[in-house]
Amino acid sequence: MENISKEHNQKPAIPRDAASIIVVRGKSQNPDVLVGRRPSTARFMPNVWVFPGGALETDDFELRTPFSLRSDVSSRLTRTSKPEVARALAWAALREMYEETGLFIGRKSSLNTSPRGEAQSAYNDLGLAPDLSALDYLMRACTPEYQPIRFNTRFFIADGSAASGEIRQTPELEEICWVPLDNLIKMKVASITELVIKQTQLYLKEKPAPNSERKMMFFSADMDHNRIWREE
Repeated sequence: MENISKEHNQKPAIPRDAASIIVVRGKSQNPDVLVGRRPSTARFMPNVWVFPGGALETDDFELRTPFSLRSDVSSRLTRTSKPEVARALAWAALREMYEETGLFIGRKSSLNTSPRGEAQSAYNDLGLAPDLSALDYLMRACTPEYQPIRFNTRFFIADGSAASGEIRQTPELEEICWVPLDNLIKMKVASITELVIKQTQLYLKEKPAPNSERKMMFFSADMDHNRIWREE
């Protein structure tokens, strides 16, 4: 049920569009997921374990790949964003995955495009094009209205068998590793990550078929700290 917040003199900060990715591999029961710990010096959520992800960047709109989003995924994303934003968010999830962990989700392609940024250059160097079709859309969450730094994040999920490359340590995440999903919730994670873990567990149990009509979960909270948890 959605709670209606009271009027406040202070307006909530405008959230930035962002994307995150849950990469799942191994056994069907309690599979491993790719995570890292944010540095103690991080301005946002220091010392907590997170999935790869980050804010949408201008260059994310310039990606060209023959491996587009599945039509049902695009349909569900565009309930709350424009088509060009949906595509950019999917690439942002893969870009952040590479920048934060060193891993790729791509397929061989003869593309000879001018790369925009480190991640696109890395894909091009390996003769890969980002594979947006490997992504499913799991849920959406927006940082609560009472927080000064806010992100409107779309969470994607992908099969780890599609990932390639070697994990490398980066300035953005520390102790990057594969962790059993059921174990992750016992580690130091943010409250939103707990919800994402539960949605991931439900997704893996139900194994939903591609469906443009599938309901998506949205989470946030208003200025009175009332939770907003609804279907979209």
